Amino acid sequence: MEQVPSFLTSPNLVQLVSSLTLHCPPIAKMRSKDRISYFYDGDVGSVYFGPNHPMKPHRLCMTHHLVLSYELHNKMEIYRPHKAYPVELAQFHSADYVEFLHRITPDTQYLFSHELAKYNLGEDCPVFENLFEFCQIYAGGTIDAARRLNNQVCDIAINWAGGLHHAKKCEASGFCYINDLVLGILELLKHHPRVLYIDIDVHHGDGVEEAFYFTDRVMTVSFHKYGDMFFPGTGDVKEIGEREGKFYAINVPLKDGIDDTSFNRLFKTIISKVVETYLPGAIVLQCGADSLAGDRLGCFNLSIDGHAECVRFVKKFNLPLLVTGGGGYTKENVARCWTVETGVLLDTELPNEIPDNEYIKYFAPECALRIPSGHIENLNSKSYISTIKMQVLENLRSIQHAPSVQMQEVPPDFYIPDFDEDEQNPDERIDQHTRDKQIQRDDEYYEGDNDNDHMDVG
Repeated sequence: MEQVPSFLTSPNLVQLVSSLTLHCPPIAKMRSKDRISYFYDGDVGSVYFGPNHPMKPHRLCMTHHLVLSYELHNKMEIYRPHKAYPVELAQFHSADYVEFLHRITPDTQYLFSHELAKYNLGEDCPVFENLFEFCQIYAGGTIDAARRLNNQVCDIAINWAGGLHHAKKCEASGFCYINDLVLGILELLKHHPRVLYIDIDVHHGDGVEEAFYFTDRVMTVSFHKYGDMFFPGTGDVKEIGEREGKFYAINVPLKDGIDDTSFNRLFKTIISKVVETYLPGAIVLQCGADSLAGDRLGCFNLSIDGHAECVRFVKKFNLPLLVTGGGGYTKENVARCWTVETGVLLDTELPNEIPDNEYIKYFAPECALRIPSGHIENLNSKSYISTIKMQVLENLRSIQHAPSVQMQEVPPDFYIPDFDEDEQNPDERIDQHTRDKQIQRDDEYYEGDNDNDHMDVG
C-alpha cells in the first residue's frame, strides 16, 4: 500500500477539512452553454453482488446504453475515469480499511471472520469478485469529476456510478464500501470555501452527513424516508450538526407515499433558502433513484419527471455541479431516470419512445421512457410537511452569514488525468465507449422477469 501523505493522517476529518488550502476561482457568470463531462467505465457494470442481492451494478450499463441510444453522448465529453489509488481513498477512509478491501477476495474471506465483522462486510455488503476494482472505478469517477470542475474545464460533471453515500470512514454500510461523495467533496474544498451537498435518495445520506457533521465548510441536505425502522435509521429533523457544524446539517424526514407536487414544493423552498443563505461555491447532487415510484426497496410516489425536476431546479443556480447516482433497485426505471436527468442537464427534451438499444426488451412492452407516479397512500399530511419546512427554515435563520475561509496555495492533486482539450478527438472517444458494451449476464437476467433474480422470492 502506498505511503499516506502526512497531511492526510489528521486524527479526524474536521482537522483535514480545516487544513485544506484554497484557490479562489473567478466569480461565476451566466453561461451561454454548459460544458458537461460524463464519466463511464463498462467494467463497473460487470460486477455481481450475488443472487438475491438487490444491488445490480448492471443498471449502469443499461443507463449508459440508453444515453447512447438517445445520442446524448454527442453533446458531452465522455471520459473513462482513472481507478482511484489506495492513497486517494485514504483521504477519507482509514488506511487499514482500504488495505483490507484491497486484499480480501471471495476465496480468502473465510480466513478473516474477525475483520469482516470489524469492517461490516457480509450480508448487505458482500465480498465479491473485483470488489476493490469496482470501488476504484466509481470513486475515481467522482474524484475526476470534482477535479475537472476545479480546473474549470467543465461546468457540470456526471458520474452515475457514484453516489454511494452510506460508507463510513472505517466500515462498509448499506451496499456502499467507499464513500466517493466525501472524496469528491474533499477535492472541491481545495478550491471552494463552501460546498453544498444535496441528497434525494429515499435513504438518509448518513455517511456524507457524518463525515462533515462538525464543520461549516460543507452543508448537507438530505430528503429521505424516516421512521418505521427504515434504513439507516438516522436523519431526524433534529439532527443539525455539532460544534462548528451546528445548523449545517439539514434533514428533511418524510413518510411513505410522498408525491411529485409535495416533494418538489418542499425541495424548491428549502434549497432556494439554503443557496441564498449558505452561498456555496459548488454543489454535489446525489440522485438516488430508489425514491421513484415502484422501486424495489423504496416507498415514495415520485415520477421520473418529478425526480428530474429537482435536477432541473439545482442546475438553474449556474454553480459548478457534480451529479452522481446512488440507490435504485428497479433497474429499468433507474436507467430511465438517469437518462432523463442526463437530458435535463443537457437542456435536451427526450422523446418518450425509447430507441432501439442492447436492453430494449427490458423496457417492453411499452418501451416508454417516463413512468407515472405511484399509488402508495401519501402519509405526509399538509400539516406535517408545513411543520418540517418551518423547522428547517428556522434552523437556517440561525446561520448569521456564510462562513469564510482563508485563501492559500492549493495542494497538488495526487493524480490529474492527462488530457489536452485541443487534441481530444470526440469521435474516437465515443467509438471507444460505444464498444465498451457489457451484454446481459446469464446469472442476472431471466426471460420475463426484469427486476428480480430467478431465485428471489417476495
